[in-house]
Amino acid sequence: MKDQSNTNLHVSRAGKTDEFYTDISMVENELKHYREYFKDKIVFCNCDDPAMSNFWRYFQINFYMLGLKKLISTHFEKDKPSYKLEIIRQDDKIGQLAFLPDYVQTPLQSDGDFRSPEAVELLKQTDIVVTNPPFSLFRDYMAQLKAFHKDFLVIGNLNAVTYKEVLPSIRSNEIWLGYTSGHFWFKVPQSYEEKRTDFKIDENGQKWRRMGNICWYTNLDTASRHEDITIFKKYRPELYPSYDNYEAIEVPKVSDIPSDYKGVMGVPITFLTRFNPDQFEIVDVKSSGLLLTQGNGTVKSMYKRVLIKNKRVQGL
Repeated sequence: MKDQSNTNLHVSRAGKTDEFYTDISMVENELKHYREYFKDKIVFCNCDDPAMSNFWRYFQINFYMLGLKKLISTHFEKDKPSYKLEIIRQDDKIGQLAFLPDYVQTPLQSDGDFRSPEAVELLKQTDIVVTNPPFSLFRDYMAQLKAFHKDFLVIGNLNAVTYKEVLPSIRSNEIWLGYTSGHFWFKVPQSYEEKRTDFKIDENGQKWRRMGNICWYTNLDTASRHEDITIFKKYRPELYPSYDNYEAIEVPKVSDIPSDYKGVMGVPITFLTRFNPDQFEIVDVKSSGLLLTQGNGTVKSMYKRVLIKNKRVQGL
């Protein structure tokens, strides 16, 4: 009998352009904040072709400096079996920071999809997952991490905060955003079609695409998420109109958050890159549907708003 589950994995990958390889500077700039978490841990990069992956490169170079116990990497191969790479700590090499550890390559029976039984078994033995998962499969990816209760640090699109697989964990303070966010360049395969904008070819002929609203999702605590957003403006009804269909005021910019308002406020989704759970409570996240009557009488549907309350305003 044909393995239907494996067939479904192949179908869900068909036609996807999900090969976006993270630049080493982006990896280094974020991971430098989490070094304390990696000591004596097993790290799994489960969407990483080692020929291209700067996640694999970063952890291989820094394996002994970080004090890793084991590093595992797997990746998806279309229409053929994939393989895994492993580095296992050798105690006699500890302290040799310039030493580049050897790895063991083992063939897999399947194509290496992160949802395959082989990849799931590796996930079960893992402490921390670090990678850039396929953007089109981000819902499945986050649902899997939650199901197996794994620590993680992964790249995604900021708009994914509205996904049902992500939003409840954002609201319950189980997932948050990392240090860096914005527009970033990613290497892409030569087969990817050229674009007029957000596309370039470097001096080596390598194709790149730039993607916006990119951020890091994690459940590893960071110092930055406990830093207050500086707010100083005062609430004035004429400056902060209320939504027509929700009991909250519209705040067009994070810097415009009134310091003295005790009710619910709608702020742009970029608020989440600076969110301090000690300072604010997330009430909800709306991808659309909030209506606001403009000064000229027209009604505008507001795009992606985080609904928040200030915990430090007296009366909450």
